[in-house]
Amino acid sequence: MISKNQIKLIKSLEQKKFRRREGLFVAEGPKVVGDLMKRWKPVAVYATEDYCPTLPVSVERISDDELRRASFLQHPQQVVALFQLPQDTAFDASDKKLTLALDGVQDPGNLGTIIRLADWFGIDNIVCSQETADAWNPKVVQATMGSIARVNIIYTNLNALFDTLPTDFPVYGTLLDGDNIYTQQLTTGGIIVMGNEGQGLTEEVRRRVNHRLLIPSYRTEDTAESLNVAIATAIVCAEFRRRGTLQSITP
Repeated sequence: MISKNQIKLIKSLEQKKFRRREGLFVAEGPKVVGDLMKRWKPVAVYATEDYCPTLPVSVERISDDELRRASFLQHPQQVVALFQLPQDTAFDASDKKLTLALDGVQDPGNLGTIIRLADWFGIDNIVCSQETADAWNPKVVQATMGSIARVNIIYTNLNALFDTLPTDFPVYGTLLDGDNIYTQQLTTGGIIVMGNEGQGLTEEVRRRVNHRLLIPSYRTEDTAESLNVAIATAIVCAEFRRRGTLQSITP
């Protein structure tokens, strides 16, 4: 049984201001909830009788109708859980690992896909500008398919962060006036900055990029104007990891 007030609380967490006020976010479905429980202990778990958690956890059983009223999904998936928002962390450039930075990515689906890509390519940290969509939006959490449990999300002022980096620290950006990514030398570490869906990188961030990259089009005319930011992120991450693999096996 779930009360009206509990449903009201869950529904309020669709908005960032209430997530911040309550210090909570929502996850749904056995896969997403299961992955998050491997990292964080849930505050509350509401589930139908057919949900069997993979880890020992207290579950409040609810009906299918109650699940539908609490869920954000068109087709609810057995379980809705509440987790505490993770504590904010600072970015540490000293480990020199490959890192993604997002400069104003707005679409929740794109952000969720990028988090999933980071998980796939073994990228531990994503640094987001304050203008980037909130990673704890229910749509973003769902789109990550559990990957948000394995990737650290850091919100900060990108310009201020870049200004603290050593002058030779690699900061890569994808730009229409950049150099062909397939012919450029790429390092195994550094920051890859991806921009807003419509505007790309802000002018302030562009000035701080010291390696300008272009994903070339293979049509000379009547081609697409640009790539979706999540697709572009996948191409760039794959090329960085491919080069890193080649460097590791080169005698």
